[in-house]
Amino acid sequence: MSDHLFAQPEPSPAVFSLTQIRHLMRVEFNRAQRYKYPLSCIVLACDRIGHLRDLYGYEFREAVVDEVVELLQRTTRGCDYLGRMMDDRLMAILPHTSKEGAIASAERLLGMARELEFTPDGNPIQVTLSIGISHFENDNTMFFDSLVDEAEAGVREAAAAGGDRWVYRSPAPPSAGEVSATPPSRSGS
Repeated sequence: MSDHLFAQPEPSPAVFSLTQIRHLMRVEFNRAQRYKYPLSCIVLACDRIGHLRDLYGYEFREAVVDEVVELLQRTTRGCDYLGRMMDDRLMAILPHTSKEGAIASAERLLGMARELEFTPDGNPIQVTLSIGISHFENDNTMFFDSLVDEAEAGVREAAAAGGDRWVYRSPAPPSAGEVSATPPSRSGS
């Protein structure tokens, strides 16, 4: 046998619809509960995408979102699930990924997105992302919906703070004396 048969690149994960990705999240969450492994959820959105659509048109908006989808596909594993949600948001389900692993993925995505360049009408446009992160570990929640809800709340919080950052939100209620804190901007602002 030839060695090149074993050196095949891992196929890019498919991008699922909203219904499919929510179903896959439910299935993967149930597995994580049963087999006691960590599961992370990342929801991301392109900053100012509505404004960019208004300025440069629907086709430009689609080109930006498609490029971010490709970026997400390049930075995730074959065992991860990717889905497109409403309002041009994207979700990544990362089985066997701790909170720290999800944060590292988010930081990598932010850096790579900043390197994307678009020049509609000859004007350079930098793409930035708002990312919400949540994770399941040690039975910190009983429902997959709370994991998704917290990641979506993180996206809204990151966007409201100016974008180009990630925000972690725990699905577990804070313990007595525990303080929930938003991490500092990763954009250096």
